[in-house]
Amino acid sequence: MNNFVLYEISEKPDVIKWAERAAHILCEANVNCYARQEAIEQFSDEIREKVNPIELSDFGKVADLVITFGGDGTILSACHKLINYDVPIMGFNVGKLGFLAEFSVQNLEKSINNLLEGNYRLIDRSVLETQIDGNTYFALNDFVFEKKDSPRMITIQAYANDHYVGEYRADGLIISTPTGSTAYSLSCGGPIISPSTKAVCLTPISPHSLTLRPLVVDDSSDLRFVVFSPTGKVNFVADGQLQTILSDGDAVNIYLSKNRVKLIKPMESAFYDLIRTKLHWAVNPVQEINKNIEN
Repeated sequence: MNNFVLYEISEKPDVIKWAERAAHILCEANVNCYARQEAIEQFSDEIREKVNPIELSDFGKVADLVITFGGDGTILSACHKLINYDVPIMGFNVGKLGFLAEFSVQNLEKSINNLLEGNYRLIDRSVLETQIDGNTYFALNDFVFEKKDSPRMITIQAYANDHYVGEYRADGLIISTPTGSTAYSLSCGGPIISPSTKAVCLTPISPHSLTLRPLVVDDSSDLRFVVFSPTGKVNFVADGQLQTILSDGDAVNIYLSKNRVKLIKPMESAFYDLIRTKLHWAVNPVQEINKNIEN
């Protein structure tokens, strides 16, 4: 790998600061470093001269690897721009929780040096796909059907391999990958699914019936959803970004995409280490209180 692209979608000082430090490390290593012109303009004069400007549309054509700075939303944005390219993504967390943006900026230099030395894991993550009105949409985390312009619930009829699953009367329905199981689905009571599991989860959002629970199906299933709304309109969202509006009776087919997303992960970290750390599993609250008092 010789062409590294830095990607940020925020002009917050912290994001620019860490992107500039990464550019310095990469340039010192004599590799080609690229960034958006908007970011380069905020770098110091010394670094600005060494970084090549690049348009978003050229990321996939130029990059051997993309390094993001921000949170999980930044990685999701990069994934959508690189979905048709075989380009790995490495995410530094400058946000809050960060399940996808797993690398800490506090270890920036060490992490980038490990990357340059080949000391990392490269993993594939599954992606969902659908076509609506001739447009193709992808989701690394989830597709969401949600109500529009009304406090009233919408109705979604679900089918799997042409078998009728049931009718969801709810504020919405989340169709998530294992990667997305720790995102919106989790906050709505969905299960945490190991990323290597070949599954898709259907998680209702505030369902009318308490018996409507999250449902996990095989990711080889062809899923179809028919939507109805009191307003005649339903929002369809991919990875947290509003994509299109559906009308009463519209059917959406969702299936496993042939495309995959490649993510760079620390060599020493496993998924279970990540959720244990991020969700504070097995933490003794008394010990944590005493530690905070001591500090």
